[in-house]
Amino acid sequence: MIVADEYADETARVILRAHSHGHPVLVTHRAGGAGEALTFATQLGARVVPPEASDDSAAKALIEECRRLDYPGLIIHNDLEKRIDYDRALVEFEESAAYVVHAKIKADETRTDTIVGIPAYNEGDSIASIVSAAREYVDTVLVVDDGSTDDTADVARSAGATVFEHRQNLGYGGALKTVFRRALKWDVDHLVILDGDGQHDPADIPRLLERQRDTGAEIVVGSRFSPDSNTMLPVYRRIGLWVVNTLVNVSMRGGNAAVRDTQSGFRAYNARAIRSLATEPLGDHMDASIDVLYHAHRHGYRIEEVGTTIRYDVDNASSHNPIVHGLVLVKRAVETAGFERPNTVLGAPGFTAALFGLVTTLFFLLGYVPPAYTSPLTVILSAVVLLAGITVCFRAVVLGAVNTNREHR
Repeated sequence: MIVADEYADETARVILRAHSHGHPVLVTHRAGGAGEALTFATQLGARVVPPEASDDSAAKALIEECRRLDYPGLIIHNDLEKRIDYDRALVEFEESAAYVVHAKIKADETRTDTIVGIPAYNEGDSIASIVSAAREYVDTVLVVDDGSTDDTADVARSAGATVFEHRQNLGYGGALKTVFRRALKWDVDHLVILDGDGQHDPADIPRLLERQRDTGAEIVVGSRFSPDSNTMLPVYRRIGLWVVNTLVNVSMRGGNAAVRDTQSGFRAYNARAIRSLATEPLGDHMDASIDVLYHAHRHGYRIEEVGTTIRYDVDNASSHNPIVHGLVLVKRAVETAGFERPNTVLGAPGFTAALFGLVTTLFFLLGYVPPAYTSPLTVILSAVVLLAGITVCFRAVVLGAVNTNREHR
């Protein structure tokens, strides 16, 4: 911070806010001194750095002291009447190689209302029509080209999109994180995510935004399972989605109403959700859609759903094998469900397995089973089931204790 005596109260406020965000504070002043402001800074635990003789040395003194203390970077703030937007400042650090950035100020003016974000990988054949259709409803369309090997980026630019390019493919989750960070940097009110393959209908953008504005929900999902959806789902997809949806909702214990469509990527996010998701370590792959819902659950966000139609007859549909993709999602949901609800997901099956293994082992050893059905292999298998059940029960107890400790912090 570069302070002056007439901004003593503002100096104290900025230091307190910086400390509340976990950041150390360096304070200096321009020629002429800043008596009361420096007194407040010292009392509040900031490090005061004396400038050199010249009036332009204030920033230089801060940078040198910051490097001497081996801090990873420096945010310079000299407009003390305005508040720093720390989330945007940290995103700036992560996206640039700069050691010094100037403070990002919380916007006082009306922010950009809405943008559409499209993660895209080799969508050159379809991206132009998606961008053009989306621009009917918003002024800004952001396409994150995730290391495509075709002309996706050029085609998107020609259609009027703002394009951010990854040098290599980071996966759907990686592209989604970039969209959130760009939206935070632009300080938008609403962000709508569309797929770049044409499966989502941009004409439903106003419906998602209207529901979000009417309800104040942090996230609105375009759902294939809402009563007003006309999506024609293949049977194998409907079964697979039912399994994944059930597991995800089971793992989000104690939340609000169940989310009917946990795998729809067609979603609207408000400013609060954008701000928190921009700094959330989401997975890099397609399971990022689940990570977003778990993040929303942990933060107590409200999730609304609006019926939409998702097409499966498009030419450039997802290249992911549906079976492999489904197994990845099931694995992720089971892992989280086991952690969030250990007694239900692990404890009950583990106890059942242990009881079954114990009874069958005793029956074999005590001779209650006819010799024709008794062999060393069957006894060993019963013992293995017993030990596996005990192990799973023990894991459930440990995770239950961890959850109890976490909830009472």
